[in-house]
Amino acid sequence: MQKIHSYFKAGKIKNDKKNNAIVYYVNSFQDLQNVIIPHFDKYPLITQKYADFLLFKQVVNLMNDKAHLTSEGLAKILALKASMNNGLSGKLKEFFPHIVPVPRPLVENQEILDPNWLAGFTTGDGCFDVIVKKMGFSASLRFRLTQHSRDIKLINNIIKYLNCGRLEARKKLNFVEFIVIKFSDIEEKILPFFHKYPIQGIKSLDFQDFCKIALFIKNKDHLTSEGVEKIKKIKSGMNTGRNNYS
Repeated sequence: MQKIHSYFKAGKIKNDKKNNAIVYYVNSFQDLQNVIIPHFDKYPLITQKYADFLLFKQVVNLMNDKAHLTSEGLAKILALKASMNNGLSGKLKEFFPHIVPVPRPLVENQEILDPNWLAGFTTGDGCFDVIVKKMGFSASLRFRLTQHSRDIKLINNIIKYLNCGRLEARKKLNFVEFIVIKFSDIEEKILPFFHKYPIQGIKSLDFQDFCKIALFIKNKDHLTSEGVEKIKKIKSGMNTGRNNYS
């Protein structure tokens, strides 16, 4: 977060203790208009979240024109908000029952052109898993990227880009996943990719541990009780088990 804050030279960082998270946010209208929006105009998002950005940009433009100070302008802003993220809250729907959401833009171009984009995307939405079976001596690795089901096209593009993995749809939970579990694909494609295009932040430590366990598996140490215990110890400090957030 400090790196993001330094890069934009705008916004603030706060500790969200309730959700065990660090939040970077920008609420200065001037910074939104002069820093954040120009950045994402120059470097567009390629998930369906880009639609939220386009709607957000319209709201900023309306506010710049002082439209939010009129009832008509406020209604336009609420109609845009209704199509963004989670839409209007229950209270806003109660206060403004006649608001009709604007059509949400559809993001069609989801081709991956820059490997650094995929590294950054993984920093935010990727997961390096270690699976240890309860019975017997066995451990395996799994790399995952999870997105809302509306981004199924993007997941398929990631499969093509990395030339490995599969798509799994969780229809009841409304999300899709890119999953790689084949060890040869992890060793020959996933690990080299992230060595060349490093992950940032605390997740880079998970990747380092993931690499350590990959070496155990390559050397067949995961087939011994001693090896499995070492893997379990490393696994216990990864992802949600990691308590070093410095």
